[in-house]
Amino acid sequence: MFDKLEDLVRRFEEITNELTEPSVVNDQNRFRKLMKEQSDLQPLVDAYTEYRKCQETVEDSLAMLESESDDEMREMLKEELSDAKKNVEELEHELKILLLPKDPNDNKNVIVEIRAGAGGDEAALFAAEIYRMYKNYAESKRWKTEFIDVNENGIGGFKEVSFMINGQGAYSRLKYESGVHRVQRIPATESGGRIHTSTITVAIMPEAEEVDVQLDMNDCRFDVFRASGNGGQCVNTTDSAVRLTHIPTGIVISCQDEKSQLKNKDKAIKVLRARLYDLEQSKAHDAEAELRKSQIGTGDRAEKIRTYNFPQGRVTDHRIKLTLHRLDDILNGDLDEIIDSLTAADQAAKLSKLQEMER
Repeated sequence: MFDKLEDLVRRFEEITNELTEPSVVNDQNRFRKLMKEQSDLQPLVDAYTEYRKCQETVEDSLAMLESESDDEMREMLKEELSDAKKNVEELEHELKILLLPKDPNDNKNVIVEIRAGAGGDEAALFAAEIYRMYKNYAESKRWKTEFIDVNENGIGGFKEVSFMINGQGAYSRLKYESGVHRVQRIPATESGGRIHTSTITVAIMPEAEEVDVQLDMNDCRFDVFRASGNGGQCVNTTDSAVRLTHIPTGIVISCQDEKSQLKNKDKAIKVLRARLYDLEQSKAHDAEAELRKSQIGTGDRAEKIRTYNFPQGRVTDHRIKLTLHRLDDILNGDLDEIIDSLTAADQAAKLSKLQEMER
């Protein structure tokens, strides 16, 4: 591990020197690429620098303890030694986490698709609430959200909704949200006061670049139609909405959020790229089924991942058996505690798997 860390520190120093060279500054593509690499290495270099400082403190304290006879001074040195050893242990764990293979999609924007499942109108109402939850979470991170398409049920619910979240690290935070979300509550239409269970499915897909998915436009059929639902005059009076059909896979995408047909077409292509990329990733993941079983958030759409229980005011994430009695806060977009817990559990599982393979 430490040989690898020394190599990465050397690489960081090389990049820092290269970034001062006029030839690199004048080559914007190379400059951006090196800046990105430097930014990725910075947390690791900082942690390793701190680790070495703590190691030096441990060695210095041990050496001074051997020659020190004053009792009061010895107590101070023992305390300093204890703190340094604790820091060394914590930093060693942090470095192991930082050295884990990175998900290449972590920094990407995401496309979110939410669909009402079992429960009719109640499921559609819950789908709208979960959309607002993610929208609020995105706003708290200063990320931008863009509607792609929505199919409303007429009473404020969404039969299905797709939207984009643009922001640094959006996929790294939201990738554990794919799966079945279940709600337990008394619907407003229920006269007998019985608790109903409804479900929705959430799909989180990283935005795919052209280099990720080679898309042949001859495989795509575009149809235009008049947008429905709320919108400005232009939205509802021109054929601005676009329906994209990918002939080889049968994937159909509708986009009617923009007034411009061209913009809707661009958005539909983005969603198609993400869907095709997601399909490719699913195939690759299926080939590594054993590895996936050991990790949190496999992304299996059929997996029941979370329950929102209104009578008890609780949210339970079934993958890590985490229960929080903060339902209102969570639905208002306060997701960090859940996401941090899922991230930590996933990292621990990956670390354990890596250690097994090294034995």
